[in-house]
Amino acid sequence: MDLQKWLDQAAERHGVPGAAVAVGTSDGGLVEAATGVVNRNTGVEADPDSVFQIGSVTKVWTASLVMQLVAEGLVELDAPVRRYLPEFGVVDEAATETVTVRQLLSHTGGFDGDLFEDTGRGDDALDKLLVFMRAEATQVHPPGAMFSYANSGYCVLGALVARLRGGTWESAMRERLIKPLGVTHLALGAEEAVLFRAAVGHLGDEQDVFTAWQLPRSNAPAGSTPCAAPRELVRLGRMFLADGLAADGTRVLPAGTFATMLEPQIMLPAPGDRYTARWGLGFMLSDWDGVPVVGHDGSTPGQTTCWRIVPDRGVVIAINANGGSAAALVDDVLTLVLAETAGIRVPARVVPPAEPAPFTQRSGGYEGPVARYQVDTVDGGLEITAIPKGWAAEMGEKPTTARYVALGDDRFVAAEPDEGVYPWVAFLAEGRYLYNGRAIPLVE
Repeated sequence: MDLQKWLDQAAERHGVPGAAVAVGTSDGGLVEAATGVVNRNTGVEADPDSVFQIGSVTKVWTASLVMQLVAEGLVELDAPVRRYLPEFGVVDEAATETVTVRQLLSHTGGFDGDLFEDTGRGDDALDKLLVFMRAEATQVHPPGAMFSYANSGYCVLGALVARLRGGTWESAMRERLIKPLGVTHLALGAEEAVLFRAAVGHLGDEQDVFTAWQLPRSNAPAGSTPCAAPRELVRLGRMFLADGLAADGTRVLPAGTFATMLEPQIMLPAPGDRYTARWGLGFMLSDWDGVPVVGHDGSTPGQTTCWRIVPDRGVVIAINANGGSAAALVDDVLTLVLAETAGIRVPARVVPPAEPAPFTQRSGGYEGPVARYQVDTVDGGLEITAIPKGWAAEMGEKPTTARYVALGDDRFVAAEPDEGVYPWVAFLAEGRYLYNGRAIPLVE
């Protein structure tokens, strides 16, 4: 496997400042590579020890902490969250009383998922977010009715873990996962990241350094703060492949937990085989080339992570990148690695069709916590303008307008690529929701 060559070429082809990859092979081997720099301003080179922000891959760590509680009989998956965390609440009183742990793990709780409120750096950051949610977390759909990706739900799960373990989410991570797994190159915040060769994100046409590196601690269980070297994500994946055992034989999760986490909980409106079709308890579930492939993706401003496990082939791969067309780099490297190590073909992403499919005209305003989307029908497709608000606007995101072409079945793909891939959207429930991973309600 010429991993270094593949990574070097992909980074150059897609304008990625720096990237790192680790591959755990079926024979127990570990292959690593790094390229470019962790920070264009300093010129510090990336190496296999470099730590990148892993974003939402953190959710699998949080889900694992919850599954430990389930195994100990301290939590029931189908019990209301308020049984264990009385402080939990959202605007909708019925949802407050009925949202379950399982629904939060599978992103079906139904309330606003992107509440990136900065509640400070103290150990009470999650507690303060819970207070904020009671007044601000509006209901998008009834609990359990559909999938809508929810960072906020994982923040609640982090608070639940902290409450039942008698500390913070961070202390539970260290005591229950990081230490028993033997992890060495992982940081839970900026105070720890400075001890490593830490990557920064790069944004825009000029690939400028994203200077607001530390995101709110209130969203740490969902992925706002952790960073890790790719090999540590391989280490986590191998624990799952070993049915809960760390490399030294320490039991981290009870036998059978991985299988439970891979049980499908909800179907997603995927436009093709490349995309996640089902969600488990913390895991994205796909079938590529007839083979189950599971894992999670993650992103923070200017940083991207892809983490995949091929359970039937014993392969784990983690890819990190810090800017440019990172998704295109991920596709290139992932395709080559999985072909060689697992013998499977990664399905292609959707692209604009030569001839648009017939479609239902859609128009109106759709709004969530971080953006408003204005949809208009134009000749041959749709025009969607995204207007950042709240946290996204504060981070400097600008309004964008893109043309979308009909794929059929109320799915649309952008006519032009964004960072090397073509975004797609769907309309659900007869147009009442614009779906882009989140179910965004029609407001007018």
